[in-house]
Amino acid sequence: MTAPPHRLLVITDTTSAARPLVAQVELALQGGPFALILRDKHLPWPRRLALAAELGPLLDDAGASLLVADPLGPVPMAHLSSDFPVPAPRPRVVGRSVHAGQRIDPGLDYITYSPIWPVESKPGYGPALGARGLAERARTSPVPVYALGGVTGPDRARAARVAGAAGVAVQGAVMRASDPAAVVADLRAALDSD
Repeated sequence: MTAPPHRLLVITDTTSAARPLVAQVELALQGGPFALILRDKHLPWPRRLALAAELGPLLDDAGASLLVADPLGPVPMAHLSSDFPVPAPRPRVVGRSVHAGQRIDPGLDYITYSPIWPVESKPGYGPALGARGLAERARTSPVPVYALGGVTGPDRARAARVAGAAGVAVQGAVMRASDPAAVVADLRAALDSD
């Protein structure tokens, strides 16, 4: 098993990004490397593949990494929704979105666990589990846990690490940011402050 090499996972969202996705990611990378989950599952698979091909060199050059959500073909690293089967052949890194009460497959490399805090873009999504719920999941999980949901800034990123999370996953905080480099730099500093 191989966990993502970064404590910060950034999830794409072309519908809410402050600028075209590749430009937003390129700016975000100026704040330091992270693992990018290319989600945008509303896009046809060929379009997601084309985006992956365009983003890959930018991420590689920055020391970042790319995970493709629910891939419909072979990819080096994948992030799966809760019921998406593990692809064959198995990618080198496989993570999954997990919610309260769901079983964790010990054969995974990591999970995102949500929602930890209320999510502005998804009112009513929850209930929010809070730092205590995150700490319990991190303590009992057979694989590294990344906090997802309502991680709006460095204070919550730091709180997630204190609770035992391997890192955090964010979407809106970076995708909607006018200065994504600053957001990434602040989150990375908070996650590395232990």
